[in-house]
Amino acid sequence: MRKESKRHSANQKLVDRSKRYTVAEAVSILDSAAKPKFDETVDVSIRLGVNPKKADQQVRGTMVLPHGVGKSKRICVIAKGEQIQEAQNAGADFAGYEDIIERIQGGWMDFDVVIATPDVMRDVGKLGKILGTKGLMPNPKAGTVSQNIGQAIKEVKAGRIEYRVNNEGLVNMGVGRISFGQEKVMENVKFAVETILRARPAGAKGQYMKAVSISTTMGPGLKLDLSQFAGK
Repeated sequence: MRKESKRHSANQKLVDRSKRYTVAEAVSILDSAAKPKFDETVDVSIRLGVNPKKADQQVRGTMVLPHGVGKSKRICVIAKGEQIQEAQNAGADFAGYEDIIERIQGGWMDFDVVIATPDVMRDVGKLGKILGTKGLMPNPKAGTVSQNIGQAIKEVKAGRIEYRVNNEGLVNMGVGRISFGQEKVMENVKFAVETILRARPAGAKGQYMKAVSISTTMGPGLKLDLSQFAGK
Protein backbone atom coordinates (compact mmCIF):
# COMPACT_ATOMS: atom_id res chain seq x y z
CA MET A 1 0.00 0.00 0.00
CA ARG A 2 1.26 3.44 -0.95
CA LYS A 3 2.29 5.47 2.10
CA GLU A 4 0.49 8.79 2.50
CA SER A 5 2.85 11.78 2.50
CA LYS A 6 3.06 14.03 5.54
CA ARG A 7 1.96 16.98 3.40
CA HIS A 8 -1.12 15.16 2.12
CA SER A 9 -2.03 13.96 5.61
CA ALA A 10 -1.67 17.46 7.07
CA ASN A 11 -3.72 19.03 4.29
CA GLN A 12 -6.58 16.58 4.70
CA LYS A 13 -6.90 17.60 8.35
CA LEU A 14 -7.72 21.14 7.22
CA VAL A 15 -10.98 20.01 5.62
CA ASP A 16 -14.33 19.31 7.28
CA ARG A 17 -15.98 16.82 4.88
CA SER A 18 -19.43 17.59 6.23
CA LYS A 19 -19.17 21.31 5.51
CA ARG A 20 -20.01 23.35 2.40
CA TYR A 21 -17.62 26.29 2.24
CA THR A 22 -17.89 29.82 0.95
CA VAL A 23 -15.41 30.61 -1.83
CA ALA A 24 -13.48 32.84 0.59
CA GLU A 25 -13.20 30.09 3.21
CA ALA A 26 -12.15 27.45 0.67
CA VAL A 27 -9.53 29.64 -1.00
CA SER A 28 -8.11 30.61 2.41
CA ILE A 29 -7.67 26.93 3.31
CA LEU A 30 -6.02 26.12 -0.02
CA ASP A 31 -3.70 29.09 0.38
CA SER A 32 -2.67 28.00 3.88
CA ALA A 33 -2.16 24.33 2.94
CA ALA A 34 1.33 22.83 2.69
CA LYS A 35 2.51 23.29 -0.88
CA PRO A 36 4.87 21.50 -3.28
CA LYS A 37 7.81 23.31 -4.89
CA PHE A 38 5.84 24.36 -8.00
CA ASP A 39 3.04 26.91 -8.45
CA GLU A 40 -0.16 24.89 -8.23
CA THR A 41 -3.17 25.31 -10.50
CA VAL A 42 -6.52 26.03 -8.86
CA ASP A 43 -9.10 23.62 -10.27
CA VAL A 44 -12.89 23.88 -10.25
CA SER A 45 -15.12 20.84 -10.76
CA ILE A 46 -18.85 21.34 -11.35
CA ARG A 47 -21.42 18.53 -11.43
CA LEU A 48 -24.43 19.36 -13.57
CA GLY A 49 -27.87 17.80 -13.76
CA VAL A 50 -27.79 17.36 -17.53
CA ASN A 51 -27.63 14.43 -19.95
CA PRO A 52 -24.61 15.24 -22.16
CA LYS A 53 -25.78 12.69 -24.74
CA LYS A 54 -28.75 14.89 -25.62
CA ALA A 55 -28.12 17.76 -28.04
CA ASP A 56 -30.34 20.19 -26.12
CA GLN A 57 -28.44 19.57 -22.88
CA GLN A 58 -24.92 20.31 -24.06
CA VAL A 59 -22.93 22.82 -22.02
CA ARG A 60 -20.02 24.25 -23.96
CA GLY A 61 -18.44 27.62 -24.53
CA THR A 62 -15.58 29.92 -23.60
CA MET A 63 -14.89 32.54 -20.96
CA VAL A 64 -12.19 35.10 -20.28
CA LEU A 65 -11.34 34.96 -16.59
CA PRO A 66 -10.88 38.31 -14.81
CA HIS A 67 -7.26 37.51 -13.92
CA GLY A 68 -6.35 35.01 -16.63
CA VAL A 69 -4.98 31.54 -15.95
CA GLY A 70 -1.35 32.37 -15.28
CA LYS A 71 0.00 30.41 -18.20
CA SER A 72 1.07 31.71 -21.58
CA LYS A 73 -0.19 29.58 -24.46
CA ARG A 74 1.62 28.94 -27.72
CA ILE A 75 -0.78 29.98 -30.46
CA CYS A 76 -0.74 28.48 -33.96
CA VAL A 77 -2.81 30.28 -36.61
CA ILE A 78 -3.89 28.77 -39.92
CA ALA A 79 -4.97 31.47 -42.36
CA LYS A 80 -4.39 32.87 -45.83
CA GLY A 81 -2.80 35.98 -47.29
CA GLU A 82 -2.81 39.18 -45.25
CA GLN A 83 -4.33 37.45 -42.23
CA ILE A 84 -1.08 35.54 -41.72
CA GLN A 85 0.70 38.85 -41.17
CA GLU A 86 -2.20 40.06 -39.00
CA ALA A 87 -1.76 36.97 -36.83
CA GLN A 88 1.97 37.56 -36.48
CA ASN A 89 1.40 41.20 -35.57
CA ALA A 90 -1.13 40.15 -32.93
CA GLY A 91 1.38 37.86 -31.25
CA ALA A 92 0.78 34.41 -32.75
CA ASP A 93 3.72 32.09 -32.15
CA PHE A 94 3.21 30.38 -35.51
CA ALA A 95 1.17 31.45 -38.54
CA GLY A 96 0.80 30.11 -42.05
CA TYR A 97 -1.40 28.04 -44.31
CA GLU A 98 -0.32 25.02 -46.32
CA ASP A 99 3.09 24.94 -44.66
CA ILE A 100 1.50 24.73 -41.19
CA ILE A 101 -0.93 22.02 -42.29
CA GLU A 102 1.94 19.97 -43.73
CA ARG A 103 3.98 20.32 -40.54
CA ILE A 104 1.08 19.13 -38.39
CA GLN A 105 0.46 16.19 -40.75
CA GLY A 106 4.12 15.36 -40.25
CA GLY A 107 3.71 15.14 -36.48
CA TRP A 108 4.60 18.66 -35.34
CA MET A 109 2.55 19.67 -32.30
CA ASP A 110 4.59 22.42 -30.62
CA PHE A 111 1.58 24.59 -29.71
CA ASP A 112 -1.30 24.82 -27.20
CA VAL A 113 -4.06 26.47 -29.25
CA VAL A 114 -4.98 26.40 -32.94
CA ILE A 115 -6.95 29.31 -34.40
CA ALA A 116 -8.20 29.25 -38.00
CA THR A 117 -10.18 31.49 -40.32
CA PRO A 118 -13.43 30.13 -41.80
CA ASP A 119 -12.06 30.03 -45.37
CA VAL A 120 -9.37 27.45 -44.49
CA MET A 121 -11.52 25.07 -42.47
CA ARG A 122 -12.06 22.67 -45.37
CA ASP A 123 -8.31 22.03 -45.44
CA VAL A 124 -7.97 22.15 -41.65
CA GLY A 125 -10.62 19.41 -41.54
CA LYS A 126 -7.96 17.04 -42.88
CA LEU A 127 -6.23 17.40 -39.52
CA GLY A 128 -9.27 16.20 -37.57
CA LYS A 129 -7.78 12.87 -36.54
CA ILE A 130 -4.63 14.60 -35.31
CA LEU A 131 -5.98 17.74 -33.65
CA GLY A 132 -9.29 16.22 -32.52
CA THR A 133 -7.69 13.60 -30.29
CA LYS A 134 -5.74 16.39 -28.54
CA GLY A 135 -8.76 18.66 -28.15
CA LEU A 136 -7.11 21.22 -30.43
CA MET A 137 -9.45 21.20 -33.45
CA PRO A 138 -10.61 24.77 -34.19
CA ASN A 139 -14.28 25.27 -33.40
CA PRO A 140 -16.56 28.32 -33.69
CA LYS A 141 -18.14 27.61 -30.28
CA ALA A 142 -14.70 27.71 -28.70
CA GLY A 143 -13.85 30.97 -30.45
CA THR A 144 -11.02 29.33 -32.38
CA VAL A 145 -12.63 29.71 -35.80
CA SER A 146 -12.82 33.43 -36.42
CA GLN A 147 -12.55 35.98 -39.18
CA ASN A 148 -11.16 38.44 -36.65
CA ILE A 149 -7.81 36.76 -36.01
CA GLY A 150 -6.38 39.62 -33.97
CA GLN A 151 -9.28 39.61 -31.52
CA ALA A 152 -9.21 35.82 -31.18
CA ILE A 153 -5.49 35.89 -30.35
CA LYS A 154 -6.01 38.74 -27.87
CA GLU A 155 -8.69 36.76 -26.01
CA VAL A 156 -6.52 33.64 -25.77
CA LYS A 157 -3.62 35.67 -24.43
CA ALA A 158 -5.95 37.39 -21.94
CA GLY A 159 -6.81 34.02 -20.41
CA ARG A 160 -9.76 32.72 -22.39
CA ILE A 161 -10.54 29.13 -21.50
CA GLU A 162 -12.89 26.63 -23.07
CA TYR A 163 -15.34 24.65 -20.98
CA ARG A 164 -17.36 21.59 -21.91
CA VAL A 165 -19.45 19.10 -19.96
CA ASN A 166 -18.04 15.57 -20.17
CA ASN A 167 -19.90 12.28 -20.42
CA GLU A 168 -20.22 12.10 -16.63
CA GLY A 169 -21.94 15.48 -16.41
CA LEU A 170 -18.83 17.25 -15.07
CA VAL A 171 -17.23 20.51 -16.12
CA ASN A 172 -13.58 20.65 -15.01
CA MET A 173 -11.51 23.82 -15.38
CA GLY A 174 -8.21 25.27 -14.28
CA VAL A 175 -8.99 28.82 -13.16
CA GLY A 176 -5.62 30.26 -12.22
CA ARG A 177 -2.64 29.75 -9.92
CA ILE A 178 -2.52 29.73 -6.15
CA SER A 179 0.22 32.38 -6.36
CA PHE A 180 -2.35 34.89 -7.68
CA GLY A 181 -3.36 35.64 -4.10
CA GLN A 182 -6.68 34.94 -2.42
CA GLU A 183 -8.64 37.89 -3.82
CA LYS A 184 -7.85 37.16 -7.47
CA VAL A 185 -8.40 33.43 -7.06
CA MET A 186 -11.80 34.09 -5.47
CA GLU A 187 -12.84 36.39 -8.31
CA ASN A 188 -11.82 33.82 -10.93
CA VAL A 189 -13.66 31.00 -9.13
CA LYS A 190 -16.88 33.00 -8.77
CA PHE A 191 -16.73 34.17 -12.38
CA ALA A 192 -16.21 30.63 -13.67
CA VAL A 193 -19.07 29.11 -11.65
CA GLU A 194 -21.50 31.92 -12.50
CA THR A 195 -20.60 31.62 -16.18
CA ILE A 196 -21.59 27.95 -16.11
CA LEU A 197 -24.82 28.88 -14.33
CA ARG A 198 -25.69 31.31 -17.13
CA ALA A 199 -24.90 28.62 -19.71
CA ARG A 200 -27.84 26.44 -18.58
CA PRO A 201 -29.18 24.74 -21.71
CA ALA A 202 -32.87 24.91 -22.59
CA GLY A 203 -33.25 21.15 -22.25
CA ALA A 204 -31.99 20.97 -18.66
CA LYS A 205 -34.71 19.90 -16.21
CA GLY A 206 -34.79 20.05 -12.42
CA GLN A 207 -31.72 21.09 -10.45
CA TYR A 208 -29.10 22.26 -12.94
CA MET A 209 -26.02 22.78 -10.77
CA LYS A 210 -25.69 19.93 -8.28
CA ALA A 211 -22.24 20.35 -6.75
CA VAL A 212 -19.10 22.49 -6.98
CA SER A 213 -15.70 21.75 -5.51
CA ILE A 214 -12.31 23.43 -5.75
CA SER A 215 -8.81 22.12 -5.17
CA THR A 216 -5.21 22.71 -6.11
CA THR A 217 -2.93 20.35 -8.00
CA MET A 218 -1.61 18.65 -4.87
CA GLY A 219 -3.96 20.14 -2.29
CA PRO A 220 -7.23 19.02 -0.70
CA GLY A 221 -10.63 19.28 -2.34
CA LEU A 222 -13.36 21.41 -0.75
CA LYS A 223 -17.07 21.41 -1.53
CA LEU A 224 -18.72 24.81 -1.96
CA ASP A 225 -22.06 26.15 -0.75
CA LEU A 226 -24.13 26.71 -3.91
CA SER A 227 -26.32 29.40 -2.37
CA GLN A 228 -23.54 32.02 -2.63
CA PHE A 229 -23.53 32.17 -6.41
CA ALA A 230 -25.52 34.77 -8.36
CA GLY A 231 -28.38 33.22 -10.28
CA LYS A 232 -28.59 30.17 -8.04
